[in-house]
Amino acid sequence: MLPKIVIAGSLNMDFVVQVERLPAPGETTLGSNFQMAPGGKGANQACAVGWLGQNSVNVVMAGRVGYDLFADHLKASLSAAGVDVSAVCATKSAATGVALIWVDAAGQNSIVVASGANFEFTKSELTGQKNLFTNAKFALFQLETPLEAVAEGLRLARQTGVKTILDPAPARELSSEILANVDILTPNETEAQALLGRQATSVGLAEAPLVAEGLLDKGSRAVVLKLGAQGCFYTDGQMSLHSPGIRLNAMDSTAAGDVFNGALAVALAEEKPIAEALRFANAAAALSTTKAGAQSSVPRRSEVDLFLKSCAS
Repeated sequence: MLPKIVIAGSLNMDFVVQVERLPAPGETTLGSNFQMAPGGKGANQACAVGWLGQNSVNVVMAGRVGYDLFADHLKASLSAAGVDVSAVCATKSAATGVALIWVDAAGQNSIVVASGANFEFTKSELTGQKNLFTNAKFALFQLETPLEAVAEGLRLARQTGVKTILDPAPARELSSEILANVDILTPNETEAQALLGRQATSVGLAEAPLVAEGLLDKGSRAVVLKLGAQGCFYTDGQMSLHSPGIRLNAMDSTAAGDVFNGALAVALAEEKPIAEALRFANAAAALSTTKAGAQSSVPRRSEVDLFLKSCAS
């Protein structure tokens, strides 16, 4: 039986506009190349697991959508990647979530999310779906659904013996009770500072060990601090390592962090050593930045394997 990975989280339809530069407050700028594409941090991670783990893992997505056209598109995108969407339920009380995304010429983005049905994904719903975690190897969570639902999902997964991975985005502080149920915490620099109650600043490689150790002290069992072009820094209190970044010509960084998390889960489910798993995740994330959109940018497994082989030669 293939190892199972469960993703509990958000599903959004993304409305993406390319701009020369991100607008300042109160400013109107002209954009181009509008694209409507499936997204949402939870669904992006599920899509990444599906495409990168085909033939090696089974993947299940749990979340909420509305009764509308967007919901059908979102589920179809996940199904095409091999994701089981039977636990994605519809609600009449809210529309499917949407995200409004501006991407500048350098590939940097600015995002506004209208959560909609994602905030109908409640603690009680996850409690009712606790059998999702049975026989699972990993469970992935993010913070685009109600915090009480995330906390319940982490608790249920840990209770079932499932390894948990939390992407603490959007950035916010989290209680030690929540973090105590996290096996691997994967913040970027902004999210790491928020978790530590600090003002957002960039984190250099020299500061990474101290920041990661501070996050460990908050309760998670391991930390992967994502450092953008610098790669990532891992520590579990016993072992620490830096996995260098992979530089490519970035077109759009949307969902790169989600692809990283999905790739990491796949590699660990395949029982790759942590250094190899981080390298695989870095490569998948880097390749995703060379394409536009969220789920449309997820590389296929053959692309990542070939890319890593070319890097090694």
